Amino acid sequence: QGKARAPGRRGILAALLRRLRGLPRLRPQLRGEQELALAMAQCALDDSEWVHMRILQTIYRQLTRSRLGCPRYGAHWEELGFQGRTGSSPLPGVIPKIHSNLPCDLPVPSQLPQLLPNFPFCIMSVNITRIVIQALQEERLSRECNRRQQVIGVLNDLYAAAFLRLSRLWEQQHGTVANAGFFLKELELSTKKKPRQLLKSLEAYLSR
Repeated sequence: QGKARAPGRRGILAALLRRLRGLPRLRPQLRGEQELALAMAQCALDDSEWVHMRILQTIYRQLTRSRLGCPRYGAHWEELGFQGRTGSSPLPGVIPKIHSNLPCDLPVPSQLPQLLPNFPFCIMSVNITRIVIQALQEERLSRECNRRQQVIGVLNDLYAAAFLRLSRLWEQQHGTVANAGFFLKELELSTKKKPRQLLKSLEAYLSR
């Protein structure tokens, strides 16, 4: 008597539902695409997988505008902001996502390393991917996915929009690796709380 009691299962569920109140659920016909996106996010980089190596080559060509490929390891990755255990390769075990449908003159992320020297591209890319995937898992993108009747397209656009926001913040506030955490926190807040606003900023940028 007089002691606080830990909430039971029903209380925890009710609290969770209250927290999620106002967030629409993803339509059933989009669940398969959501599961595919989440499964893809769990795939580790495998040197023996031809598709994975093609992804790395695509990233390199997109960022450098080169028609030529590149070796799997080498200092050329450092020039693009990748850091690995060897100091000269893409981050082991991770495939940073890239928006493959953006025009070549869009600096998100196609020209980001050149525009922002010493920019930790790989680490930021991995973290933005994490933030976008978490937003999908938490049903924060359901309204936009339902509106567009797709999931992966929304993820790609939101990833690009977050990179656009990051590039502007980094340039305006003279970002450094030391304060990168601040930018990531701001991006996480924007991505989860105002995804539509981020997407509109990307649309406005592309329409210029």
